[in-house]
Amino acid sequence: MTPAHFSFSSAFILGLMGLAFHRTHLLSALLCLEGMMLSLFIALALWTLQFEATSFSTAPMLLLAFSACEASAGLALLVATARTHGTDRLQNLNLLQC
Repeated sequence: MTPAHFSFSSAFILGLMGLAFHRTHLLSALLCLEGMMLSLFIALALWTLQFEATSFSTAPMLLLAFSACEASAGLALLVATARTHGTDRLQNLNLLQC
């Protein structure tokens, strides 16, 4: 495994571990998701450059567009929960209570 592959894999795994173990605030969960998406974008971009595949050259940009949409939806949910509940702590959110 090359050092570049190791760094992207470790960045993705660290983001996944942060998402799994530090679930106290919604903002920290969103940051972990964005870190995972950024490592996927860089890995996919380097993969298309390494194999010189012109048919896959739009895939990193498509992933980046979906990542931006995911980030905007997450921030909208963050603002909505902060306004209704007063905090972004995930322990205060209950789906059974409206």
